[in-house]
Amino acid sequence: MGSKLATAFIAGTFFTFFLDFFFILGLFLNYIEAQNIDVYYNILFADHQNIFIFMSGVIVFGYLFIFFKNTKIATLIFGICFALVNLTQIPSIGKSMGVNLFQQENKIINEGSHQYIGHIVYEGRSVIWFYDDELKNIIEINRESIRGKI
Repeated sequence: MGSKLATAFIAGTFFTFFLDFFFILGLFLNYIEAQNIDVYYNILFADHQNIFIFMSGVIVFGYLFIFFKNTKIATLIFGICFALVNLTQIPSIGKSMGVNLFQQENKIINEGSHQYIGHIVYEGRSVIWFYDDELKNIIEINRESIRGKI
């Protein structure tokens, strides 16, 4: 039983990573690259994992592919999930999902003697990409140079 649970965990992890890869790829192509944000794909993939959703996927797909008796239904469920996450490959849907996941509206950032008003397009590890309403452009702001809270 222990080896079957381990196999289910490994299979669930594989299939969840597979779905995750295509979901994040759609966001990367249709939101991150479209905004000219210089973020490496692996960093985007690693920084935006929701452990609860990921572990739910591991449990569901591990169960479906190892313990569930009807392989046709398991394959159909995975196929539907694959089709749904691949909707982010459509530019308008990928951009919309990126906006919903990454963009933060109506923010004020103080950097040195400058004050920027606009919205955060993407918040990276060391840089924030910020759309300034006055400049009508996306600017990069180093996290270390920000005064106070965002």
